[in-house]
Amino acid sequence: MDFVQSVFLGLVQGLTEFLPISSSAHIRIFSELMGIGDTGAAFTAITQIGTEAAVILYFRHDIIKLFRAWWSCLIGKFGRDWKSRLGAENFNAVMAWYIVIGSFPVVILGLLLKSQIETVFRNLWLTAGVLILFGLILGLADKVGQKNKTLKNLNILNTLIFGIGQAMALIPGVSRSGGSITAGLFAGFRRETAARYSFLLAIPAVFGSGLFELVDTIKNPTTSFPGFFPTFIATLVAFIVGYLVIIGFLKLISNHSFKPFVYYRIVVGLALAVILALGIISPV
Repeated sequence: MDFVQSVFLGLVQGLTEFLPISSSAHIRIFSELMGIGDTGAAFTAITQIGTEAAVILYFRHDIIKLFRAWWSCLIGKFGRDWKSRLGAENFNAVMAWYIVIGSFPVVILGLLLKSQIETVFRNLWLTAGVLILFGLILGLADKVGQKNKTLKNLNILNTLIFGIGQAMALIPGVSRSGGSITAGLFAGFRRETAARYSFLLAIPAVFGSGLFELVDTIKNPTTSFPGFFPTFIATLVAFIVGYLVIIGFLKLISNHSFKPFVYYRIVVGLALAVILALGIISPV
C-alpha cells in the first residue's frame, strides 16, 4: 500500500464510520478494487482508533462529565452505600455505567468469534447481502420507531439492545453506528439521541479492539497487513475527516430521515453483487 492509497482508505474510513453504511465494508471493497487485496481486520480495527479519537474530541465535555460523575460516585463522594457508589441518583454516573454495560455484547462476541471475524465474515458475498438486508431493517426501524425517547429514558434493557445492535457490526456491511442506531430506533429513541449514544457506546469497543489488534499484529504480523506507516497515515486522515462528518451527520439527522442511507446501502450491495458475479474482484 502506497501513500496515496493510505490517504484514500483513511478518507473512506473517516467518511463512512459514523454514517450507517459500514466503514469496514467500504474499506474491504475499495481495497479490492484498488488491487491491494483484503487489508485484514487488523487494519480496519486500528484505523477506527482515528475515528474514535474524533468522537472523544467532539464529545470531550460530555465524556469528562460522565467520567467525573462515575469516579466521584465510585469513591463514595456522594455516599458510602453501594447504591450511591454506583451512582443510582446521578444521571451522568448511570450513563457511564450504561456505556460499560452496553459494550459487553461486542466484547464477548468479538472474543468468541475472532477467527470468523478474520475469515468467513470478510467474504464479500456476505458483505453484499448484509448491506442490503440491514439497509432495509434500518429503513423499517426509522419508519415504525416512535422516536420519542431521550437519554433519560435509557435503562439496562435498552442499553443491551443498543449493544447487541453494535455487536452485529462484527460482520462487515452491518455498520457499527447503523446497527446500534437501528436498535435504538426500534426501542423508540429519537434519531439524534440514538446516534449520540451510538457514538459514545463505540468508544470502549473500538479502542479495545484497535489496541488488541495492534498488539496482536506486532506480535504476529500477517501477510494481509499493509504495514504500520500506511496504517498510521490512514488513521490520521480518518481522525480529521471523521470529526467533520460527526458535525454534519448529527445536524442532518435532526431534521431528516435515514432514507438516503437505506437507498445507498441497497445500491452499493447490488453493485457489489454484480461486480462479484462478473468476477471483477474475488469475494475472499
